[in-house]
Amino acid sequence: MLKMVKKFFDFCSKKNRYKFYKSAALGVLEAMFTAMKIPAAFFAIKAVLDDNIDTNVILIVIGLMLVSTLGKMTVNRFSSMLQTEAGYDTCALKRIEIGEHLRYLPMGYFNDTSLGHITSVTTNTMEQTGDIATRAIMMVLQGSITTIVIALLMFAFDVRIGLISLAGIGLFLLVNQWTNRSVAKVADEKLSSDRDIVGVILEYIQGISEIRNYNIIGQNQSRLQKAIERKKKADISAELAAIPAVGLQNLIVKLIGVAIAGASLWFYLDGSMKLVYTITMLLCSFMIYESLDLAGIYTALLKIIGKGVDLANEILNIEQMDIDGENIKPENRDIHLEHVSFAYENRKIIDDVTLDIKEKTTTAIVGPSGGGKTTITSLIARFWDVQEGKVTLGGRDVKDYSFDSLMENFSFVFQRVYLFEDTIANNIRFGKPDASMDEVVEAAKKAACHDFIMALPDGYETKIGEGGATLSGGEKQRIAIARAIMKDAPIIILDEATANVDPENEKELTEAIENLTKQKTIIMIAHRLKTVRNADRIIVIDKGKIIQNGKHDELMKQEGIYKDFITGRKQAVSWKLA
Repeated sequence: MLKMVKKFFDFCSKKNRYKFYKSAALGVLEAMFTAMKIPAAFFAIKAVLDDNIDTNVILIVIGLMLVSTLGKMTVNRFSSMLQTEAGYDTCALKRIEIGEHLRYLPMGYFNDTSLGHITSVTTNTMEQTGDIATRAIMMVLQGSITTIVIALLMFAFDVRIGLISLAGIGLFLLVNQWTNRSVAKVADEKLSSDRDIVGVILEYIQGISEIRNYNIIGQNQSRLQKAIERKKKADISAELAAIPAVGLQNLIVKLIGVAIAGASLWFYLDGSMKLVYTITMLLCSFMIYESLDLAGIYTALLKIIGKGVDLANEILNIEQMDIDGENIKPENRDIHLEHVSFAYENRKIIDDVTLDIKEKTTTAIVGPSGGGKTTITSLIARFWDVQEGKVTLGGRDVKDYSFDSLMENFSFVFQRVYLFEDTIANNIRFGKPDASMDEVVEAAKKAACHDFIMALPDGYETKIGEGGATLSGGEKQRIAIARAIMKDAPIIILDEATANVDPENEKELTEAIENLTKQKTIIMIAHRLKTVRNADRIIVIDKGKIIQNGKHDELMKQEGIYKDFITGRKQAVSWKLA
C-alpha cells in the first residue's frame, strides 16, 4: 500500500510532491482533531457515571466536540485542495512531458508502436491516474493516519487494548497485500484492453473510407466488437478480483473491532478495567477502523495508479536521440553521406551509401518502392541516427547540432499532409509562430492558395477539420507549402509531394513548389518525369544502394532502372482508349 503511494509521489514533480507531503502533515492534524472526540466522550461518560455533571463538564465536552468538528472540516478542506491540485497537475504535466519526450524519439519508435498505445497512455491512463490518485491517495493516507493516531491514543487509556489495535492494523496490512496481488493479476489486462480499444477505434475512424470502399465494414465491426468485448470482460474481471479481496479486508476490520470490544468487556469483568474506560474503548472499537475501512476500499485502486505510472514511465524511459548538441549555423549547406548504413528491425534499409549534395542544387531520388528513398531523406534530417558511417551538413556531423538548430535548416512537404484542427492562418504560422497576418497572406499567395482561402466562409480564420479533412488533397498540399515558405529554410525535402495531386490542382501546385524552392537546396522523391528530368542530379536507389547517379540525359543512355522508369511513364501518359 505505502509502496504504491511512494511510487506515485516519486512520479510527481517536486512542487506537487511537496503538496502531497504538506497534505499528509495536515492529515496528521486532521486525525488529531478526529481523535479529540474520544476524550470528549470520556469526560462525558465519567461525569455521568460519577453523577457529577455540571456546567464546566458540559462546556469542556461541547468545546472539545466543536474544536474536533470545526478543526477537522477546516483542515480537511485545505488538505483535499492540496491533494486535488497535486493529483491533476501531476497528470497534466506528465502529458506535456511525454509530448516533449516524443519529439526527440527516433521515428522508428512510431513505426513499431501503436498510435492507440500512445493515445491511450496520454489520455485514458493519465485521466484515470489523475482521477483515481486524487481520491485514493487522499483516502488511503488519511485513513491510515487517523487509524494510527487513534490506536496510539488508546495506549493512553489501556496498553493492552492499544496492542490489540496495533495487531489489528498489522493483520489488515497482510490482507491488503493479498488484495494488491489479486488486483495486480487483472490490472495489466484491464490497461491493455484500454489501449487496444483506443487503437482499434482510431484505425476504424481513420480508415473508414477504405472500409466502405472495399465493403469490409462487417470485418472491421467484428474487430471493434471483439475489442469492446475484451474491455468489458477486463473491467468485470477487475471488479470480481477486487470485490472479494476488499470484502475480506472489511470483514477483518469489523472482526478486529469486535475483538477490541470483547477484550474491553473481558477486562471489565475480571476487574482490570474501570467501567468508564470500558465504555470509552467500546466507542473506540467503532471509531478506530472506520477510516481504515474506507482506506481499504481505495487501496485496491492503488495498483491501477501504479500501472498507470509504469506505462507513462515506460514511454519516458525510452532513450531519446542525443539532442544536446551545439547551436550551429553552418557556413554552407553542403550535405555529405559517407558510407552510411541503416537497418530497421534487423532488416538493412540503407547499405553503404556515399553521396554528396551541393547547396542550392536540386537532387531527385527515384527507385522502386521500398528501396530506401524516404529513409535517406530521414537520415539527412536526422529523424533517425545512422548505424554506420556519418551524415554531415556544412562539414559538421548532424549529431553535433542541437536538434532545434538542425531543424532550422530544413522544411518538408510530404505526400501525406497533416493539418491541425485550427484556423488556416494558424496552420500556415506553424512555419513561423510569430508571423504577422501580412506575412501569412504573402506566403499563401506564393503557395497559390490565397484565392481558394478567400473563397472560404471565414477566409484565413476558417477552422479546418482535424488532419485537414475539410480540404481537398491539392489544397492541403498548397497550405503545407505555404507553411514551408513561411519557415524559409535553406533545404527543402519534397517526399512525393505531387504524387496524388488532381490534374486541376497540378498547375497551382507546380507554381507553389517553384516559389518555395527558389535559391534553395532541393531534395525530392518523385515519380513524375517533369519533376525529375530538370534536376541537377538524379540518384537511383534500389535495395538500399545507389545503383545509378547522373543527369537525365546521361541516365537515359544507360540500360537500367531509370530508363525503364522513364519509358514506363511515357507509355502510361501516351496510353489511350481505342
